[in-house]
Amino acid sequence: MTESSRHPTPLHAWLCEPLPPDVRKALARIQATEDVCHVAVMPDVHLAHDVCIGTVVATRRLIFPQAVGSDIGCGMAVIAFDCPAELLAGEDAAGRLLVGLHETVPAIRQGRGRIPEHLPEPLQAAHLSEPRLEKLKSRDARVQLATLGRGNHFLEFQADETGRLWLMVHTGSRAVGQMITQHHLSKTQAASTGLRYLDTETAGGRAYLSDVQWASDYASWNRRLLMAAAVDLMRRLFAVEPVESSAYECSHNHVRLEKHLGEDLWVHRKGAISASGGAPGIIPGSMGTASYHVEGRGCPESLRSSSHGAGRAMSREEARRRISVKEVQRQMQGVWFDHHRAEELREEAPGAYKDVDRVMRAQRNLTRIIRRLRPVLCYKVT
Repeated sequence: MTESSRHPTPLHAWLCEPLPPDVRKALARIQATEDVCHVAVMPDVHLAHDVCIGTVVATRRLIFPQAVGSDIGCGMAVIAFDCPAELLAGEDAAGRLLVGLHETVPAIRQGRGRIPEHLPEPLQAAHLSEPRLEKLKSRDARVQLATLGRGNHFLEFQADETGRLWLMVHTGSRAVGQMITQHHLSKTQAASTGLRYLDTETAGGRAYLSDVQWASDYASWNRRLLMAAAVDLMRRLFAVEPVESSAYECSHNHVRLEKHLGEDLWVHRKGAISASGGAPGIIPGSMGTASYHVEGRGCPESLRSSSHGAGRAMSREEARRRISVKEVQRQMQGVWFDHHRAEELREEAPGAYKDVDRVMRAQRNLTRIIRRLRPVLCYKVT
């Protein structure tokens, strides 16, 4: 399918700073791709392979796995505790919690003796599209269930404006989502711009969408199990209980059939959350800066979407080059974290990210802020 003479799709953008040339080039590529009928750019936009993170793309028939990303279903989950954040003010309490998280929240895979015999029943019962992926489900999916992952994934305890303690979890479908993406990319065709697509009216397109739904469900289970492990740890260490009614989650890597501007469109969100009118959302900052709980305003031009976080200001390589261990410790002042990992965490330092408050101001017509939270203790592995 080619449309070499088509006019680029208009760009709708909410920006907190000028777009770098390489980001402009990547956005121009998706604008020029056939069947793309709407592109919205969030203020946390930054360069990524093929399609920028912080981009929302709508199509009428074709699906672009690169506009979803390989960590299918990645997202955030939160829950409040019935206690003040002051509980973690002291070094002893914070140290006990960090040690406990290290022992109960694995980053890469479950340890021997902790791998579940079966996946949760809904995941076990739903079939992936090919025997090769079913083998992946029976092996890797079990080994990585309830694991955090590396990079920008984290588990963080936070304080809201009233002083209440909250937990926020960021993780996704782990290697399972990546392998599902790679499997289907091998079956795609190239658009005129080089981006790869599947046709939703073919068996291959329907198989991808079915597997995406499974990976999204897996990511949701992953977040809920990690949250349950952290809640149980808080019970054991401090005898505090969660406020179950406060829990909710949102995804920021997905593709869904939604009605927008009078049409049924395939909406790809890569590093963006749904921000329909009244829809709850979660927008983290960085390890040392504020996070936000929000409600969507349902802005039509943004395809009822908003940013998924602060967004990177530096590549990982640049951050490792420019940010020292001493600078990490300075930027993290007032937040408990494992200082033994300061060297590894340079690429995740607050200075490697955009100013989340500027991001929120840039999208004030996309979301309404419900609460602002400051980090108290951050657990992350790179």
